[in-house]
Amino acid sequence: MGSFQEFSSSPVKASTIIGTDVVNSKGENLGDIKEVVIDPSSGKVAYAVVAFGGFLGMGEKLFAIPFSSFKYDSTTNDYVLDIAKERLEAAPGFDADHWPSMTDEKWNRDVYKYYGRQPYWEDRV
Repeated sequence: MGSFQEFSSSPVKASTIIGTDVVNSKGENLGDIKEVVIDPSSGKVAYAVVAFGGFLGMGEKLFAIPFSSFKYDSTTNDYVLDIAKERLEAAPGFDADHWPSMTDEKWNRDVYKYYGRQPYWEDRV
């Protein structure tokens, strides 16, 4: 295992991630991070919950997106999600009053598959 200095960025508090803008690779705003979901048994960040759409919080759709799908841009303080707005609009989402059961393995696998990511619980590193 390498030294801490080899990491591209230092650990950050979840509170500094919440509220951060999410943009696509073209710099277009997709939404903002509302929550960071951590797996308590592994300590890994499972998802960032991103809000997209709506006006002043009304009618927002939420998306649990595998945290590994994001790249952090330190120059703009944005999280970059390389996805077209249309694909995000078609993604499996939920509203703030009806969160999915994040213990449902099928739901978890479907979300990771949609974003083309390996499930964090299968990560060998």
